[in-house]
Amino acid sequence: MHPLDGVQALLFDVFGTVVDWHRSIVDELAAKAKGTVHEGEAWGDFANEWRAGYSRTTARVAQGGEGPASVDEMHRLLLDEMLSSPRWSHLDSLWDDAARKDLVLGWHRLQGWEDSSAGLAALKERVIIGTLSNGNVRLLIDMAKSAQLPWDVVFSSQLFGSYKPNPKIYLGAVGLLDLPPQRVALVAAHISDCAAAKAAGLKAVYVRRPTEDRNIPFSPEFIEQGKADAIADDFWGVVKLMDEADKHAEI
Repeated sequence: MHPLDGVQALLFDVFGTVVDWHRSIVDELAAKAKGTVHEGEAWGDFANEWRAGYSRTTARVAQGGEGPASVDEMHRLLLDEMLSSPRWSHLDSLWDDAARKDLVLGWHRLQGWEDSSAGLAALKERVIIGTLSNGNVRLLIDMAKSAQLPWDVVFSSQLFGSYKPNPKIYLGAVGLLDLPPQRVALVAAHISDCAAAKAAGLKAVYVRRPTEDRNIPFSPEFIEQGKADAIADDFWGVVKLMDEADKHAEI
């Protein structure tokens, strides 16, 4: 039996899986500092810290804690906190309110990996494709237009009142698709996201991306460990998996 037999919909994590958030945000930060004394700042470190704050906050809310319901609001709060911190306070006067708002909107303009747009288009010919992201709805719509991501549907954790990995996010999206969980697969570059989807009854495909899970050694045993059903190097690998599943179903 092929691990993706019967899958009728693929739902994608977005940050890191579909779009290269790190390169995109570093470019946004560098552009905002161009021509100033801060032009050579360690923007990669700044982007990583901003993203780490997002990860901590979404995890806390997913477990029942308090936090912003919108990732846009979260990104702004985190940005302001960083610019008042000892490490980054020297940048506080660099960006006024309007510039900070535009930096937050930079997360709406993230660019896809090289295989994302064409790979998604190929998958769309085979199954339903959509997002399952902690990003808010407007962010995901803007990003789809900016990065040419041909979604059939946009599911955001904002619709379900929490953040991944809360199981109600996965099950809420499955319910709106009117499919049983085993007919839906999450595609993600975070093994924790894949494992949470599987715990909720979905299938999961782990896609390797260079910016993600950097502190987690890759292992083909993720499948045997029950954390994923399949592994791919990129979206063309996911296309191959779906084609293999179709051929298996015809036998």
